[in-house]
Amino acid sequence: MARYIEIHPVDPQPRLVTSVADRLREGDVAAIPTDSGYALVCALGNKEGLERIRTLRHVSDKHHFTMLCHNFAQMGQFVIVDNADFRLAKSLTPGPYTFILKATKEVPRRTLNPKKHTVGVRIPDHKITQAIVGEMGEPLLASSLILPGHEDPMTEGWEVNDTLGNVLDIVVEGPCGTDGPTTVINLVKRKISREGAGATAGIEL
Repeated sequence: MARYIEIHPVDPQPRLVTSVADRLREGDVAAIPTDSGYALVCALGNKEGLERIRTLRHVSDKHHFTMLCHNFAQMGQFVIVDNADFRLAKSLTPGPYTFILKATKEVPRRTLNPKKHTVGVRIPDHKITQAIVGEMGEPLLASSLILPGHEDPMTEGWEVNDTLGNVLDIVVEGPCGTDGPTTVINLVKRKISREGAGATAGIEL
């Protein structure tokens, strides 16, 4: 059964944050709250964790995983972004937006779109998520916790625990965004691939 951990939404307890980060480094898969519902996460280099998330989500190797980043300095190590796209991303973050960009060689190949070598990146506006990513010192690999047959991510920690506690290692309890998954902006194809929690009015691509 998953370890169920309640972290304060405004002032995350360092001891608990460190505990979650340590277990993620050791190979655990966790469900954590974000500004756009719950997400399934694992450490960036966790191959087994990546496959476990794919299995839970019922998605193929073409599925775009997202790298949850702490800030733009960290994000810049893993994606190729020009000045115009940087300004756009900076104007919309932190927040419920995912940006699809060409990946650098720092990104493990198994996390990439196999043909396009792209990856999703985002900087969440959520204190618990930011605390965990900050403690990790590198991005977390993530996928919205959308159950097969559903369109929106799960939003209640107790429900995540009841439904998936037997197949996850950690469930972090905390408030999260309830307006649906992130808005996905594909900066390679110059289009909005999915309209979600982030407003799209005024975005020029």
